[in-house]
Amino acid sequence: MKHVIYFFFLGISISFSQNIDYNLKKGFVAEGYDVVAYFKGEAVEGYKEFVTTHDGVKYKFSSQENLDLFNNTPEKYTPQYGGYCAYAIAAKGKKVGVNPETFLIKDDKLYLFYNAWGTNTLELWNKENPDKLKNTADAEWLNVKFKK
Repeated sequence: MKHVIYFFFLGISISFSQNIDYNLKKGFVAEGYDVVAYFKGEAVEGYKEFVTTHDGVKYKFSSQENLDLFNNTPEKYTPQYGGYCAYAIAAKGKKVGVNPETFLIKDDKLYLFYNAWGTNTLELWNKENPDKLKNTADAEWLNVKFKK
């Protein structure tokens, strides 16, 4: 009986040890761009003087004020879908990198998008029915958020 209990507890500890796979290109969420600045309508790179860690990953900020705002309510500023391209999550169920200067704030949430080589997925998102894509991305994210 002791073995069964041991394995039961071991199984629980394994399932709780999984972490969301964040897009950490350049070692930071949003490639080191200030996630609070997005909510002010700006895509601004953060500085090494203003760094914090949340949920096991690092964020950079452009000012102490933005760092403090993030630390007070990090869930508000954390990008959706781990900072991967929202459109790619919805359309293909795949994690794709982003251009940190291509973003959308909708319903007080931050969405990042791929934008390179003539493909701007934010334009596709807006053109193809954003509400439907958001619902699809929300569902797909549940399937891929722990996969590396």
